[in-house]
Amino acid sequence: MSLREIKPGNRGYLYVNSHPVGCEAVVDRMWEQAPEPVGDRPGPVALVIGSSAGYGLAATLVGLRGHRMRGLGIAFEAAETERRTAGAGWYRTARTAELAAEAGADFSFLNGDAFSDGVKDEAASRLAARFGKVDLLIYSIAAPRRTDPLTGEVHHSVIKPLGTDYRAKTLVFEDGVPQVGALHLEAADEAERDATVQVMGGADWQMWIDVLESKGLLAEGFRTVALSYVGSDITAPIYRAGTIGAAKQHLEDTARAINTRLGGTGHAHTVVAGAAVTQASTAIPSIALYTSILHRVTGDGWQSTVDQAAALWEQLAGDAELVLDDQDRIRLDGWEMDPRVQAAVRATWDEVGADTIADAADTGWFRDQVGQLYGWDVPGVGYGVAAETSVAWPAAPVSGG
Repeated sequence: MSLREIKPGNRGYLYVNSHPVGCEAVVDRMWEQAPEPVGDRPGPVALVIGSSAGYGLAATLVGLRGHRMRGLGIAFEAAETERRTAGAGWYRTARTAELAAEAGADFSFLNGDAFSDGVKDEAASRLAARFGKVDLLIYSIAAPRRTDPLTGEVHHSVIKPLGTDYRAKTLVFEDGVPQVGALHLEAADEAERDATVQVMGGADWQMWIDVLESKGLLAEGFRTVALSYVGSDITAPIYRAGTIGAAKQHLEDTARAINTRLGGTGHAHTVVAGAAVTQASTAIPSIALYTSILHRVTGDGWQSTVDQAAALWEQLAGDAELVLDDQDRIRLDGWEMDPRVQAAVRATWDEVGADTIADAADTGWFRDQVGQLYGWDVPGVGYGVAAETSVAWPAAPVSGG
């Protein structure tokens, strides 16, 4: 037992401490939003890489509740220390495992660096021993660095424009009051671009496929998807036309390479999701202001990560036709990229300033969403009392159980 009175300890959008009860409540809410299963067909054996946060978490919860998914989730989360709580993803994973067990799902979790050979081998061994073959791999990793297991070199990603410097509006909070700030980022050099591609591109996704294939774990009709984003022309200079965009292009090129490798026995797609407030997206300059305006414009038309994960699963399960673009990407972002929505966001973006931000953008909603990523600002959670912070990582199932 380790009861603590916890304080967020945040600086901007980064929180030092996570709240375990709040994280549990967030997962419970997402679980309730996920569709219930239809019929009694068995679910696929799936490997979800990046299962503790963002779209990976949403896909895990929807797969478990709505599609009787079996298999393994992988995340890389920090344990509790004397000074800090465990990472938010640690607490989210613990609650996800409890819900999975209550639903009777044969699904376990592995905590480790998915970029490493050791985690790949352990995951493959677990899957082989328990299931034999894998039907689906969902790849949803956003990381600041990656150690190349072939060379040992550590690559660090950067969020910068390419070609020219980037100047734009940004959302900042001063003493809790939303303000429109000014941002200036210098263009990335070639080495920074290449390092970002090494971290956030498709190299590791390809390695996962190679490992599973080498061990005979790809089921007939195997499918794999990797989460991506395109976004608006408003954010294009810092996203799609920047270093991250170069990495996403490499991810899409990798999908084509995987399809060639599979030779018709399976298929790979990148999945273009819509905007979301995630721990990864909050690190991208200007995304906060853009997302706050987008939420105000879309209103009830906003699609949460669970909404989008449900749409993805329907397509993967064959319950709905694949929504593909001319580059063979699954598109979940139609609600965001609707021309009328984008026109309204653009008009607001061009005019928003210190005097209008309160009405032009859902800044309070955005700030609460960021807090909830770490278990804070969740309605109904009592933050004034001590909470149990020592939560065990879910145990692996007994072999043959």
